[in-house]
Amino acid sequence: MVQSLWDSSKAAELQSALDQLVYRSNLIGADRRVCNWGGGNTSAKTVVKDFRGRDVEVMFVKGSGSDLATMKAGNFTGLRMDDIRPLFERDDMSDEEMVAYLAHCMIDAKHPRASIETLLHAFLPFKHVDHTHPDAIISICCADNGKEIAKDIFGDRFVWVPYVRPGFKLSKMIAEGVLANPKAELVLMEKHGLVTWGETSEEAYKQTIKIINEAEAYIEARVNEDKLFGGVKHAPLPADVRRKIAADIMPTVRGAVSNEKKMILTFDDEEDVLAFVGGKDSPQLSQVGAACPDHLVHTKVVPLFVDWTPNADDVEGLKQILKESIAAYKEQYKAYFERNKNEGDVMFEAAPRVILIPGVGMINTGKSWAMSKVSGALYHRAIAVMRGATALGNFVSLSENESYNVEYWPLELYKLTLAPPEAEFSRQVAFITGGAGGIGSETARRLVSEGAHVVLADLNLEGAQKVAAEINAKYGENRAIAIQMDVTSEEAVQAAYAETALTYGGVDILVNNAGLATSSPFDETSLKEWNLNMNVLGTGYFLVAREAFKLMKAQGIGGNMVFIGSKNSVYAGKNATAYSSAKALEAHLARCIAAEGGEFGIRVNTILPDAILQGSAIWNSSWRNERAAAYGIEPDQLEEYYRKRTTLLVNIYPKDIAEGVAFFASSRSAKTTGCMLTIDGGVPAAFTR
Repeated sequence: MVQSLWDSSKAAELQSALDQLVYRSNLIGADRRVCNWGGGNTSAKTVVKDFRGRDVEVMFVKGSGSDLATMKAGNFTGLRMDDIRPLFERDDMSDEEMVAYLAHCMIDAKHPRASIETLLHAFLPFKHVDHTHPDAIISICCADNGKEIAKDIFGDRFVWVPYVRPGFKLSKMIAEGVLANPKAELVLMEKHGLVTWGETSEEAYKQTIKIINEAEAYIEARVNEDKLFGGVKHAPLPADVRRKIAADIMPTVRGAVSNEKKMILTFDDEEDVLAFVGGKDSPQLSQVGAACPDHLVHTKVVPLFVDWTPNADDVEGLKQILKESIAAYKEQYKAYFERNKNEGDVMFEAAPRVILIPGVGMINTGKSWAMSKVSGALYHRAIAVMRGATALGNFVSLSENESYNVEYWPLELYKLTLAPPEAEFSRQVAFITGGAGGIGSETARRLVSEGAHVVLADLNLEGAQKVAAEINAKYGENRAIAIQMDVTSEEAVQAAYAETALTYGGVDILVNNAGLATSSPFDETSLKEWNLNMNVLGTGYFLVAREAFKLMKAQGIGGNMVFIGSKNSVYAGKNATAYSSAKALEAHLARCIAAEGGEFGIRVNTILPDAILQGSAIWNSSWRNERAAAYGIEPDQLEEYYRKRTTLLVNIYPKDIAEGVAFFASSRSAKTTGCMLTIDGGVPAAFTR
């Protein structure tokens, strides 16, 4: 059952009607069983002073593009009721007219555009109105016998409104239905949702919860778990097996869905998903249509249900099925668009947003991790609705044309325009070794600032987690993840890429940066020291690049590798034979990979920095003392020594190297591979020649 979250003591501290509306809205949005992400709307009618100090009746209503769970006072729009009420006398009004009219009713031009369903709230004669999409209610509204079920539950306390796309007509139908039924306590919108109200904010909220729980109790009494979704056809594979399969197939899926625009993927194997993908009736049920109009922009009309019998030994077969199924889905979507398009419509990416795999779970796609998770969250709600609707009768949805007209509805698409514009590295995933260090962390910040998602791989897990937490606090949940990884361990490297694939779907950019440095005269260089440099800087770079190469080939959408070499890659450093030799190996390894990667669109370039002292674990180790001794100076004189030996008389910082990485990973260097870029202030001895 849905629990009331209302805290009377907290609510009593809120003085204004708008503050109470914000509180109520956040409570409604906090439980996704009550309202979808980004969906639903709330309102409150009150009296405020206008710019001349006059008392004016105003309705505050959710602004377009907001989410009830997180919205603040600034996300609501205030409109003058005296200007809106006369609209009720009209017979009809187009969407364009309605939007233009409501813009004139706003008390502040800085407020966001009013919700699509503003008139629904305005026409009802109640101070507080909530429109939500509760799982239990939509189960009734999407059952073929929903109206009869509603009579069993609510008697004569409800108004049933047949499906009409939101706008003037639906708003007037709802108001007329309520006015015609003095006993009405709620409105059920066919294939859509619920409307409730109250004279206070608390009363409206508690009425919403009460109605939902009446419906949920009725449904739960009729659910037969053994016959859910037609009964079990495919049991879930063991958790470790299905997650291994998911990590293996994600790059294939990502490549298949990314030929138009790259997608970020997420994986979900929650219990409700596994129950649904394993149901006998689920392949057909999933193709009926969306469980709520609000889902359509994020989930498309139907998911891709993969025809595969769970078998841990048939992962290659699953990959082939996925490629063929995704290609077929795209063709079907293009045909759907052509059948229903209106003049001026521009087709979205045709790739599925929801992919269901028996025994394994659900893969979601989106332009970012956050939007991919939204698609998944909405399909959880769809599963809950289908669970309830099939317990009551048969699940029904909008017609194809109705679905299309919501998916490509200008007023719905307007919400998408409110998102920040995409940047150079939007939709891309960068895997950065040495991510906790100065160059690695600065590179992560640089790439994320232009839209990337980043993986910070480092032996120093705590340091990587600290950088990831800082990035996520600024840019949003899961824009960065930290993974503990030893570059010299083949198993650890493979496991890190598997975790990356499971988290984001794949990799677009590799920054091969993990490192160390030692210094000693050649004749005093031990085998242990030699092997240490070769293992980390040679074998480590090889393993990390090889696994990235495999993954990028599996995706089939190209990729970028940037090796962080050194001035010593081309300069014979005194008392640094092991380090310099390994760094030279890196530079040549990059060129070799570039030669093989070209046909796959994989570019590989190298940056040759020098003396990056800031934030460096290497330069805070014995290396600083060793290099100072090699030059016959004190350790604290190194920074000035390095500055003076450059032609440009400058010091080099991690952000300078991050800028070089951003260049090589960007479209600005799209025709460059196998290149070495010196960022050392100009050290003549290291000029390439």
